[in-house]
Amino acid sequence: MKNFSLDKSKIKVLLLEGIHENASIFFRENGYTDVECLDGALSGDELERKLQTTHIIGIRSRTELRKDLLLKTPKLFAIGCFSIGTNHVDIQDAKMLGVPVFNAPFSNTRSVAELVIAECIMLMRGIPEKNALAHKKIWMKSFNNSVEIRGKTLGIIGYGHIGSQVSILAESLGMNIIYYDIEKKLSLGNSKPVPTLNYLLEASDTITVHVPLTELTKNMISSDQIALMKKGACLINASRGHVVDYKAVAEGLRSKHLAGVAADVFPKEPSSNDKPFEIDLQDFDNVILTPHIAGSTLEALANIGLEVAEKLVRYSDTGSTIGAVNFVEIALQANSSKQRFLHIHKNVPGVLGEINHYFSSRGINISAEYLQTDADLGYVILETDSELDASVLKDLKNIPHTIRVRILY
Repeated sequence: MKNFSLDKSKIKVLLLEGIHENASIFFRENGYTDVECLDGALSGDELERKLQTTHIIGIRSRTELRKDLLLKTPKLFAIGCFSIGTNHVDIQDAKMLGVPVFNAPFSNTRSVAELVIAECIMLMRGIPEKNALAHKKIWMKSFNNSVEIRGKTLGIIGYGHIGSQVSILAESLGMNIIYYDIEKKLSLGNSKPVPTLNYLLEASDTITVHVPLTELTKNMISSDQIALMKKGACLINASRGHVVDYKAVAEGLRSKHLAGVAADVFPKEPSSNDKPFEIDLQDFDNVILTPHIAGSTLEALANIGLEVAEKLVRYSDTGSTIGAVNFVEIALQANSSKQRFLHIHKNVPGVLGEINHYFSSRGINISAEYLQTDADLGYVILETDSELDASVLKDLKNIPHTIRVRILY
């Protein structure tokens, strides 16, 4: 294969927040030798300084990549979110800078689902409160408010990868499953869709939330929704902190309308383990609070590390954007007999013609050309039989509406 326009040994990879070693191992096995791994998150001037020389960054949930910071990253060409969510990255702004963002939507599904089922059992048995009292030397042996989950109704809000996996596990334990999703989804097992969120709230013994954070889902569970829930129902949130109004939840607990709550995600989360954590729910013994660890099992972290690293390496090596959350998708294998260019531009008429004219006017044959567009962006992968040097990049960058150009090899 021809030499890369930027040798792999010169591509700086920065992995933050203790990303599993599977990621760094995969990068190094594929020729990326400049890989820096840090256990914690970075922010402010320290993060900005690091990003001045970084080409590929990997983060989990504590590091925020906002527009003002992305505008100061001259070399960054790919972002890996080693998580399901990407709300800590301004993905639209990254897109318009020609930076695809990759995540791991499937790798920790089982881990989250298992914790939700465990919390469902603990809440319906009243374990959190009994446990708290036992630690205070109080013996409360009682069957009051302690029930089996078998035969009870679990309401799942959001029937995606995690919600459907929760459904399978809960049904195997004898629960009745209903779910609500704004999109039509295939029911698994004996689970049943319901027509409205209100119907689900009124019919469920325990409700678990598995939706992304959008304008539609922000505070989707608040005072009005809690009032619709059965008296003595339980609530579990392992989705996003802003999806549930925890002040309203605290009122529901205080009035004893809610029998128990489990929360793994919060509107404001500490950036590191040595920072304080405060939430309205800390006053209640019948609440399970976990520090955003629903997907944090050794198996999930290992799977995520490999999944996202594979996507980042594939993009860096071939230009493939399969799995990007903010980019049009093109999938290509490497072609060692050709020279490959990537051209990312605003989706306006005439850009592709300008690119083709540039090559044809110089007698350069385009042996293959791949184009995908959306409303904002056009992404072209070109292959030629020629041996062009890096000076061609300057000319291609000067084509109007160009965002980013790379020679892969």
